Amino acid sequence: MNKLLLLFLLAASFAAPAATNNLAPGHQSVTVADALDIAPVWAGHPVGFALLTRAPFQFVAFYDDQRQLTVAQRRLGERKWTFSKLPNTTGWDSHNYVTLAADAAGYLHCSGDMHVGALKYFRSTKPWDAASFERVNQMTGDQEQRVTYPKFFRGPDDAFLYTYRYGSSGNGNQIFNVYDLKTKTWKRLFDRPLTDGEGQRNAYFDGPVKGPDGWFHLAWVWRETPDAASNHDLSYARSRDLIHWETGSGKPLELPITLAKSDIVDPVPQKGGLINVNQKIGFDDQGRATISYHKNDAAGNTQPWTARLENGIWQHYQITDWPYRWDFGGGGSLVVKINLGPVHLEKDGRLTQTFSHAKFGSGTWLLDPKTLRAIGKISDERIPAELRKVKGTFPGLGVRWADDSGGSDRPELNYILRWETLAANRDQPRQGELPPPSMLRLYEIKRMPEAKP
Repeated sequence: MNKLLLLFLLAASFAAPAATNNLAPGHQSVTVADALDIAPVWAGHPVGFALLTRAPFQFVAFYDDQRQLTVAQRRLGERKWTFSKLPNTTGWDSHNYVTLAADAAGYLHCSGDMHVGALKYFRSTKPWDAASFERVNQMTGDQEQRVTYPKFFRGPDDAFLYTYRYGSSGNGNQIFNVYDLKTKTWKRLFDRPLTDGEGQRNAYFDGPVKGPDGWFHLAWVWRETPDAASNHDLSYARSRDLIHWETGSGKPLELPITLAKSDIVDPVPQKGGLINVNQKIGFDDQGRATISYHKNDAAGNTQPWTARLENGIWQHYQITDWPYRWDFGGGGSLVVKINLGPVHLEKDGRLTQTFSHAKFGSGTWLLDPKTLRAIGKISDERIPAELRKVKGTFPGLGVRWADDSGGSDRPELNYILRWETLAANRDQPRQGELPPPSMLRLYEIKRMPEAKP
């Protein structure tokens, strides 16, 4: 299961890189071990929620049926939730996901509802107690008025970090803060941005992802304007300490990284079919870094590709031959018509990759380990089939998911959130009738033992 929440936004519906629908693939069958209602939630548009399990507690951050930011808490094994309402109500912007984390001392941190807006950050005053959340007006106080894409994550030596974009689409820099547990204060991880758009562009990230090689890997695309068609130049950097960065060939990178200094993985031009939701870092059976993405082929069709770092050189492999062009563009949250997961190494040594396509369906590919080409689909019941079906009757509803950024203390179990909403609407208010609230529900998913031949 992917422990970095990201994430970024729900893959079936969003145009920003935050929470995903990429639960780690597996080929064992699964079943619902338990289901627990949390609360009715807003269904007029999608926005990402957060689930954090840290035994013996579990927390869910979400927008309720009135779009108010709420944190639910329970003790594992108990069925009753306690709710804490935070003084924040979201609007119609599907970028405004919420992220939730706990530091090493058990204090909770929550951030979200920001799209080129002032920092919104809450921290608990008591360990493992969502009822003690308080608004913290600033982290460092610098470059916190135009924040988007917040993310908490762990760095070297279990350092607690927070990253975000400062600026806007087509004009932004990536900022990293690190937390001091003793003083309960934040400071810059380094005294400059990691990437600098030079006032002309910005970088959209996947990562940092810690690989089996011990390095932190980062992939991004550059964008010139708010128009999604202006994404270009898939890029990469890696670091052991998040301070010193280098290219895939080992050449040091001076910070901030600009377009001219980037390690360009694939020089896809603007309007070349590259989008900021679909660069995904993975690792093959030899632990080599891979980046999956899509671009248009010579015939103008949008094809999935994977680049792999082989002896310091990026090699490019086309995964399929889809006779389809996704002609995207414009601003706001798009309805994603093609989604790719990262290359994933199964326990049995096979390489797999999840995908979804507006025309050709969804599933999990089995990949050729040499060419990374899809050589077939495998049975991959990450989520029981009955949960994938829309239950609501209002036209246009779709199922939304959120993965667990923590984890169960039992390896055969994992938790997911499920709810239903209409699709993204370019971050604009909808006119006319809206669907009634849907039930946000927690599911405990159990992996069944593999059948022996």
